[in-house]
Amino acid sequence: MNDTINLLMNHKSIRKYRNEPVTEEQLETIIAAGQMASSSSNVQAYSVIAITDSELKAKLAGLAGNQAYINECPVFLVWCADMYRLRETAATQAAGAETYEDTMENFTVATIDVALAAQNAAVAAESLGLGVVYIGGIRNNIEEVSDVLGLPELMYPVFGMCLGVPDQEPVLRPRLPLKAVLHRNGYDKEQSLAGVKEYDETLSAYMRERSDGKQSATWSEMMAKRLTQPARLQLKFFLEGKGFMKR
Repeated sequence: MNDTINLLMNHKSIRKYRNEPVTEEQLETIIAAGQMASSSSNVQAYSVIAITDSELKAKLAGLAGNQAYINECPVFLVWCADMYRLRETAATQAAGAETYEDTMENFTVATIDVALAAQNAAVAAESLGLGVVYIGGIRNNIEEVSDVLGLPELMYPVFGMCLGVPDQEPVLRPRLPLKAVLHRNGYDKEQSLAGVKEYDETLSAYMRERSDGKQSATWSEMMAKRLTQPARLQLKFFLEGKGFMKR
């Protein structure tokens, strides 16, 4: 164990923030740390939009499912996959040659790039005493969010991230046991599902403690509910309309 691993092992999603600003120096340092994440072929196919305007935050909060902490955090980051910049850059050098920014591969590369950069940024923020929570709800009304932010074609908002000084100390949420995730020299189906059974007991106990006995759902129950409820089915059509995944 060292300081870096200790920081990683104590990550908590923060949904309540003090009325204190994030300085410009902190913000730029956090994003610069995000930029140092690995990037496929150095394409760096992402952009980050920092939202500090209260009216714009309120509008995005509404579009993301009325999540109050978007309003409350001093800075709301929208992490975007961005193949627009690459297409426009390549056009100046390609001399009319066909380009392939619209492939499934490049969509995958951009999405992975933005996720890697965001997680680097999250760790950097926590190292500065700040807290974050990812907001997947930014995709609830993805077309409206894209319009509000003025995103061009070949660019889409992957997720949001609240950023600020924590005003809560939540309990660590347990994760799947290592044996469910770590496999050696091949995938062990029995080991993976045995880990799920073990995790069901762990998470159910956590939920009971967290809710003062009002909730006790297992992870299996939560995942069954998630997979039997359709969510954001418009995303595929939106992405195709933005020029992604055409081949």
